[in-house]
Amino acid sequence: MARRFSVPAKRRGTPLNTAFARTLPTFLMLLLGFTAAALAQEPPYFVTYSHVMEEPGNLEIASQNIGATPKNANPFYAQTLELEYGIAAWYTAEVYLQGQSTVHDSTVFTGFRFENRFRPLRSEHWINPVLYLEYENVSTADKSFLEITGHDVISNQAIANSVLRKDVEHSIEGKLILSSNFNGFNVSENIIAEKNVSNEPWEFGYALGAAHSLTNHASVTDCRFCRQYFAVGGELFGGLGTRYDFGFKSTSIYAGPTIAYNSPHNYTITAGPEFGLNANSAAVLWRLKVSYEFSQIRDHFRREQ
Repeated sequence: MARRFSVPAKRRGTPLNTAFARTLPTFLMLLLGFTAAALAQEPPYFVTYSHVMEEPGNLEIASQNIGATPKNANPFYAQTLELEYGIAAWYTAEVYLQGQSTVHDSTVFTGFRFENRFRPLRSEHWINPVLYLEYENVSTADKSFLEITGHDVISNQAIANSVLRKDVEHSIEGKLILSSNFNGFNVSENIIAEKNVSNEPWEFGYALGAAHSLTNHASVTDCRFCRQYFAVGGELFGGLGTRYDFGFKSTSIYAGPTIAYNSPHNYTITAGPEFGLNANSAAVLWRLKVSYEFSQIRDHFRREQ
């Protein structure tokens, strides 16, 4: 999402392109260095999307929480309420409601989003594409970090909520999601393009993720915390500037590990830190997501009629 109120971050340390080039190979090697195992559930990502869709008729309710203590801004906590529904095997829709609270400032509602994901290929392929289209009605006070586009930098968070909340942006966001399952791993790549409906340039971003479950064998005993219910992974995401200054310069970059517990009782808990890789990023973003899935909720309403 575009940030009109920008406080330039001081450049220091290793140049951004060099740091990114050094970090990416190491990060991917760490992700792929685990013993291969089947990834039966949705991969444990916070920003990256895979080709896993919501089962038709199922409703998932999730609370995604994020907190950070930026060096030159007040600590903050943000929450996103997610309502995801499987309309068809190839179509999943979702609604987001967002808000945040900043220490020594205020608590504000930052907006809402309508998301649609379409999977054009029904069967499993080597690469599984998904088309993503979203409408955003979100103020620049948003601190959800659901994606990073353009030149979003952590210094923007130093501006007071009373100023940021007045600038409400109406944006259309598209993503090309490419996702593959091989040798027990899921690897997903997202290319992001966003356009404010006002006269602002296209903004771009990216997200990469890799994950797998701890085992592909079901336990012979009845247990709630067997290895089969856990998945680990990690992701890397950041901005790519605009159509006029495309690239990694003056953008944020984050990377971090994730772990998820997929309970046999339909709820999932995902947690992990995300570390800023340059001076334009917060040192650490702490994330926690809790979700619960209601199976075949539309059949329940049909029975009530």
